[in-house]
Amino acid sequence: MTDKRYLIQYDREGCIGAAACAVASAEWSIVADGKADLKDMKKSGETDFFERTINEGELEQHMAAAKSCPVNVIHVVDLQTKEKLI
Repeated sequence: MTDKRYLIQYDREGCIGAAACAVASAEWSIVADGKADLKDMKKSGETDFFERTINEGELEQHMAAAKSCPVNVIHVVDLQTKEKLI
């Protein structure tokens, strides 16, 4: 059985630096410019989004981070079904 994979999509430009994500998950932190960064995130091509693929074991903490964001700039997508969970 393969581990389910999810995609974190983060619109960093829209981040207001509320730090709720950093409280919800140690994978998120507030950096010098006052915005959040996700550990090991990568810029998504030509878009303003950053992305990181995670496994099922990491899902709960990233769902908590996404749900806590007051401006809804963190999204979680099931890579198998393409369903946007948040």
